[in-house]
Amino acid sequence: MSTEFLTPAAATFSSATMSHAQAKEAALGRLRALVEGRDVQASGKLPPERLLALEIGVSRRAVRNALDTLEAEGRITRQQGRGTLICHAQAGTLDLSAQLAKLTNPVDTLEARMAIEPQLARLAALRGTSADFEKLFEAAEASRVAKDPVSYEKADAAFHRRIAMAARNPVLITIFEAVLHIASDRSWRHGRETAHCINNQARYATAHRKIAAAICERNPKSAEEAMRTHLATVQQQLIEHAFPRPDTAA
Repeated sequence: MSTEFLTPAAATFSSATMSHAQAKEAALGRLRALVEGRDVQASGKLPPERLLALEIGVSRRAVRNALDTLEAEGRITRQQGRGTLICHAQAGTLDLSAQLAKLTNPVDTLEARMAIEPQLARLAALRGTSADFEKLFEAAEASRVAKDPVSYEKADAAFHRRIAMAARNPVLITIFEAVLHIASDRSWRHGRETAHCINNQARYATAHRKIAAAICERNPKSAEEAMRTHLATVQQQLIEHAFPRPDTAA
């Protein structure tokens, strides 16, 4: 793979003077720019890790961790034998999901997620790799230790996206990304924060761990059931917020 997408200025960082966290941030900033660049968008993929590390001037570990972040965000996907691919599908769903967000509500969106994500969990148990499983447990832990609703939402989205990516079905991943984008609509923030309040966060994080365990045990039935149970719990919280009972209404 040619390194023509990388400019000489990208190699101005010095890994010898940076901590690992600084190196990762430097790599992440550069990779974000690359992913959004016209040349890389046209090619559909990034150069190999070793070339990225050389040109950016950081370790391969820093590049790998930065790529992990982009993958969790749904910006890229890494496939054995094909390299690091740009997820054009996500960009292609934004206009559609933005329009759908105007026509629906969080409860409808949870119904759509319940139709899709149990199947993704089942497929992840069948198709996931050891690397997928390791990242899935890391994402589950991130949802447990999140300090506020915004941090939790990011960790929660990353966890569910990890499952979708491990399922390795491009059509389902595209649908999942569209539904997840709808769920992130700003006008629904209060409802989401209510469903994701600190009292529920611990319960949801435990559910994430159970889902991850079933997937990593390659138990598709348990993974599917655990995901359905988890989303049903979230759905119930949203319904109670959207349609409070008369004796609990303020």
